[in-house]
Amino acid sequence: MDNLSDRPDRFGPVSRALHWSMAALFALQFLSAAAHWALPRDNALRQTLWSYHIDLGVTLFLLVLLRGAWALWNLRRRPRHSGLVGRAATAGHAALYALMMIVPVVKIPAAAGGTRGLSYLGLSIFPARETAIAWTQAAAGWHGGMGWMLAALVLGHIVMVLGWHRFIKRDDVLSHMA
Repeated sequence: MDNLSDRPDRFGPVSRALHWSMAALFALQFLSAAAHWALPRDNALRQTLWSYHIDLGVTLFLLVLLRGAWALWNLRRRPRHSGLVGRAATAGHAALYALMMIVPVVKIPAAAGGTRGLSYLGLSIFPARETAIAWTQAAAGWHGGMGWMLAALVLGHIVMVLGWHRFIKRDDVLSHMA
């Protein structure tokens, strides 16, 4: 098990696999949301990308639960951040984890109370309703707004890793997760 765990100098293979697989899925998820927002309703690319949005979202939610549990299990072994920038990194990571949890969670009541229902990989989670439950639909707007906040935080995360650590400080922070 030690060869799978995180170390103070580097994240272990499980943490790295979860990080990079989630990064790829989030890129697809944000692409599907951007296409849904920017392209005309009858655009084939928009429809194709959007058709994967729920399955990607549920998969990401399950992965963030797994990743959070793994991170807690490895908390004392993980690479540390020091100084003011380290505290900012810790706060930024906490905000990322919080939004990765909250964004899908606020969509659950909207899906449960909506007219479309919710299925995951063809399995019905919530059946469609004839009429929506009005109070549950407010969460749909929160889901979208917080999703874009999450996208902005992810972009900030990338800028800090590449811009600050790689090109300005020229340290090896990226190697912790590579």
